[in-house]
Amino acid sequence: MTDGRNWVESMPDALARAKVIEKGTYFEGFEEGKTIEHEPGLRLTRDGNDLWTSQTLNHDPAYWRPDAARERGFEEPPVHPDYLVACTMGPSVEDLSEKGGYFLGRTDVRFHRDAVYPGTDLRVESTVLDRRTSSSRPDYGIVSWETTSYDCETDDPLCSYTRTNMVPRREPGSSIETDGGESLNDSRETPSLPTELVAPDGPYFEDFRDALDRVEGRDAAVAYRHERGRTVDDVLMSVLPLRTLNTAGQHHNATMMADSPSGEMVVYGDVTRSVALGHARSDEATWREVGYEDERFHDFVTTGDTVFAFTRVVDAEIDEGERKHGRVTFRHYAVTGDDRVVYSGTRTAQIRRRTD
Repeated sequence: MTDGRNWVESMPDALARAKVIEKGTYFEGFEEGKTIEHEPGLRLTRDGNDLWTSQTLNHDPAYWRPDAARERGFEEPPVHPDYLVACTMGPSVEDLSEKGGYFLGRTDVRFHRDAVYPGTDLRVESTVLDRRTSSSRPDYGIVSWETTSYDCETDDPLCSYTRTNMVPRREPGSSIETDGGESLNDSRETPSLPTELVAPDGPYFEDFRDALDRVEGRDAAVAYRHERGRTVDDVLMSVLPLRTLNTAGQHHNATMMADSPSGEMVVYGDVTRSVALGHARSDEATWREVGYEDERFHDFVTTGDTVFAFTRVVDAEIDEGERKHGRVTFRHYAVTGDDRVVYSGTRTAQIRRRTD
């Protein structure tokens, strides 16, 4: 038997010569139509939910107080939709995106139950929808998956969405035809904004509807800033994604990220998103989350960045036969303290109507 001290003293040489047992999947490993059952499972817990919602400033009382939950039609405080989305994503990362590559976007985010409660055990699976090479980054391909989380006990779907990522190619090259590419930042010409930006007078459905009526036919839009900000710390950077089983080293492996375009660890996109939405929800009388479309991640967020939010109101519709709430569609933006847009997404939510 070789002296253990020899291995300690010779470790640099051993590290240089040893084969690395890799994690994750290269672009070539994805086949259109294939369904991947992700091995990790995850239990939705009250502690995990409270950690996520408190750290992202999502303080809606229906997710904290039993009396507020019952008033909203819940049996008890359910898990927050942002936590459910992140916990649906987390177990999929090892198979889909741990190799690295930009999280380009997500759409068709849907919730298949009105409420999901702590103690629910998830299983997650993904189906490969599309794969293509990138004309802008030949070392990468672009893959889209439909991911769904299920209740392990009933096998009912809980949350689903379509996600698109850049994924490293095992064998980069320019010989494969491409139908176009995407990049983290595009260079489109900056469009002009409406002359006037109008804020609603309050957080209720009628306030959003009235503001839209005021700008109709004018060179104006209902758009406003939210005062709160949240500076990225270790909890946002590493604790939250790791609690959802997100194994992407971009959020916790500083050595791996030293030679990356950002030069350092970057924030998990769902954390950035949830912080921005938390800021927005604090200025709304939210009843229920409905769904999300066209979510995009535009730039890096790193330690020390402060995430703010900006909202544009797109539409407000009365739900037929419903007196408690109406349906409002927003376009939300996460913006850093140096005015970089790092996330944008369209969100539809039921917003409470005034009762007086």
